[in-house]
Amino acid sequence: MKAVIEIAPRGSVFKTARKQLKAAESREGLAADHHLSFESARALFSELTPARIDLLEALRRCGPCSVYALAKEVERNYSNVHTDVGKLEEHGLVKRTPEDMVFVPFDSVEIHLALFKRAA
Repeated sequence: MKAVIEIAPRGSVFKTARKQLKAAESREGLAADHHLSFESARALFSELTPARIDLLEALRRCGPCSVYALAKEVERNYSNVHTDVGKLEEHGLVKRTPEDMVFVPFDSVEIHLALFKRAA
């Protein structure tokens, strides 16, 4: 599975949803990708800060672990890591096991960043 994070202009939500449904239908039987869109680069990077991206990388490296173990791994304050993990969960980039361990459920996470597109 792959997560794709991108910038989508305001009002393009329905266009993106149609595109995702069409892609899911054509991949029948395969795990669906996770798509996350932000209206601007500023919005993207205010939600996915460098520290939160570091947490994703650390979780991929060490596998499922407690928030406490993750905070220790990245040498950060538990409270801050707990807050960041919560935000990553809100965006669907981190999941929890029944034992309350956190993990990244994707083989890859891609950020597509087109700052501008030339008009046709």
